[in-house]
Amino acid sequence: MAGRHWGSDDDRETDRHNIPDQIMDNHVLLQKPKQESLVAHGKVPIDPALNVFFTLDDLRVGKRMPIYFPSKSGDPSKSPRLLTREQSDSIPFSSAQLSHLLSFFSIPEGSSQAKAMEYTLKQCELEPIAGETRFCAASLESMLDSARELFGPKAQFRVLTTTYLPSKKKAGDDPLQNYTILQAPQQIDATRVIGCHTMPYPYAVFYCHSQAQSENRVYQISLGSGSREDGGVETSVEAVAVCHMDTTLWDRDHVSFRVLGVEPGRSPVCHFFPADNLVWVAS
Repeated sequence: MAGRHWGSDDDRETDRHNIPDQIMDNHVLLQKPKQESLVAHGKVPIDPALNVFFTLDDLRVGKRMPIYFPSKSGDPSKSPRLLTREQSDSIPFSSAQLSHLLSFFSIPEGSSQAKAMEYTLKQCELEPIAGETRFCAASLESMLDSARELFGPKAQFRVLTTTYLPSKKKAGDDPLQNYTILQAPQQIDATRVIGCHTMPYPYAVFYCHSQAQSENRVYQISLGSGSREDGGVETSVEAVAVCHMDTTLWDRDHVSFRVLGVEPGRSPVCHFFPADNLVWVAS
């Protein structure tokens, strides 16, 4: 097959910020336990992209907090395209085939893109934790089939996404901004939830996971940016967030515990979804 080049120069700047931290391999995110409370209280600098986690206590009108929404997120022109099932099925998707895939996409071995591809393939091959279902989808058809299988053939389900309101969030804006919760968060009625996160790859790949044996709550939250000094707080993001109510089985080194300063099973962990991620809910 003829080699294919992976996007523009911007695409070749793939680094760890392109990899969703909430699903990164835990050993990459090791942090000394004595630093956890310092991080939670803002005394130890953290990666700005980790400002997506919060607790249930934060879900109140008027709460103001820094939140990271990626600049490219939600802009279709800057996102890898989703393949058809026929196209995705024709391309190997296995870490054992990495050398062949690097050649196929004209990606140098050892490059940041190559490391990102290897990371994605290995994440998609990981065994789920107890009570969890995981799958990776590279086409809308395969994602829908997996969702139907998980929810059941007669289940009614829909997809939710975070939305940036027109003209409120612009290209070049700092992805980390202070936002205020403007209205009482709306909890979405859902019997089961599937979260799908975009992964770094030459074409669109979603890492999806769902927990059957623990409660997960889905919220839609109106967020406002700005302040009285610059014209007042206006709704700029209609955000989707998920709260995992039971984290007992999570790895102690999960990045969310480090950011929030909590321990597994002691507190629900919530996180916002960027605009290019998907949340499937069955009702």
